[in-house]
Amino acid sequence: MKEYIIKESISIPYFDHDEKSLLKTIQNSGLRRNMNPMWFALRKLRNIILSRWSFRCPLNKFRVRWNRLRGVTIGDNVYIGLHCMIDNAYPEYVYIEDSVSLAGNVTVLAHSNPYGHFHNIVESGVSPIVIKEGAWIADGAIILRGVTIGKNAIVSAGTVVDKDVPACSLAKGNPMKIVADFNALL
Repeated sequence: MKEYIIKESISIPYFDHDEKSLLKTIQNSGLRRNMNPMWFALRKLRNIILSRWSFRCPLNKFRVRWNRLRGVTIGDNVYIGLHCMIDNAYPEYVYIEDSVSLAGNVTVLAHSNPYGHFHNIVESGVSPIVIKEGAWIADGAIILRGVTIGKNAIVSAGTVVDKDVPACSLAKGNPMKIVADFNALL
């Protein structure tokens, strides 16, 4: 895979959606991202459209292409299954290396943005997700922000990945546990 620079984790403001004014919400969101609100709105619209197309498209080639256009770093020979949701607010924080397979219904969340009344419980922020070469993420897995899934690792179906998965290991469950190390087999 070509070299890439992994973005640093950042804190973001807690959720502050203004129900009465879409314009005010767009202005606030643009300011938080240090960009012109109109450019933010167009970027958000493009992201939503490409994400929806990718979610339902029967052809992997287009699912990969559209996620790249959204800002996801994707290597060669990658499979993204139907109904995969790759972070819709911060896709540029997701890194998928060569020969990775995401089965259907996988969710990849690079950010957490709860309401402010949770500030003593949950941090609001964005952290990169790195899925290393040859990893396989099985159906219905959920990958949370700030994790790295090691080279040739397997994440079992339905697993909630909330911490790093070592290379050549099998992770499963909720809470996630490493249940096997198959380094000697590869």
